[in-house]
Amino acid sequence: MSYGVGILLDDGLVMAADSRTNAGVDRVATFRKLHVFEDPGERLFVILTAGNLSITQSAVSHVAEAIEGKNGLPNLMEATSMYQAARIVGRSLRAVYEEDGAALKTLGIDFNASIILGGQVKGGNLRLFEIYAAGNFIEATDDTPYFQIGEVKYGKPVLDRLIDKQTGLLDAAKCALVSFDSTMRSNISVGPPIDLVVARRDRQAISLRVRLDENDPYFQRLRRYWGRGLQRTFRGAPGPEWEV
Repeated sequence: MSYGVGILLDDGLVMAADSRTNAGVDRVATFRKLHVFEDPGERLFVILTAGNLSITQSAVSHVAEAIEGKNGLPNLMEATSMYQAARIVGRSLRAVYEEDGAALKTLGIDFNASIILGGQVKGGNLRLFEIYAAGNFIEATDDTPYFQIGEVKYGKPVLDRLIDKQTGLLDAAKCALVSFDSTMRSNISVGPPIDLVVARRDRQAISLRVRLDENDPYFQRLRRYWGRGLQRTFRGAPGPEWEV
C-alpha cells in the first residue's frame, strides 16, 4: 500500500508521498511515488501515485514518453489548463488499462490505481485533482481542500481538524508529516523516505522539495513532540463522572 496527500491552500500547494512498496513481509522495496513535471514560470504539474506499482509506473511513463513525443498521447507540457492536464493524466491510466487490463483480469489482479495531480498553468488557477483508475476525476474545493490516496484512514483525522484554505504552507507541510507519522505508526505498508514539495501560487515552479528518511532530525523531533503532546492532552482531558 502507499500513502499520498495533496493540500490546496490560498498561498499554494503542499504534496507528499511515501516510497514504500509491500508485496509481502519479505518483499519490501523503495520506489518514488511523487513526480514533478515543470517549465518554471510557465507550468507546473505534480503527480502522486498509489495502488498497483506496475500500473502507476506505466501511467507515469506514458506521461513522460508523450512529453518526448514517443507514444502519440497528448503532451502534458502543452496543456493549456489544469483541467486539460487532468484529462491527459487520466487518459494515460486508460491507456495502461487498454494495454494490460485484460491480462491482469485473467490473473485475478484488480486494476488498482489512483493519482493526485496538482499544479498550475500560467494564466490559470492553481488546482488539485484526484484521478481514479477509470481516468475520471474530481477537483478540490474550498470546502474540501485536500485529497488523500492509498492508506488514508490513519492520517485523515489530523487533516480534518487542522487544515483549511487559510492554513500557511509550512503549517500544512508540518500537518502532512504528522499525518504520515500517524499512518506509519499504525500501518507497516507505509514508510519512508517521504517526498514532499511546496509550490507557491502563481509561480508555476517548486518552491521547496525535500526527502525525509526515518532518521531525518526534523521528522524525528516532530514525531516525538506530537506523540508527547497527545499524551499530555489525553491526561489533561476531563475524565468521565461514572462509577465502576
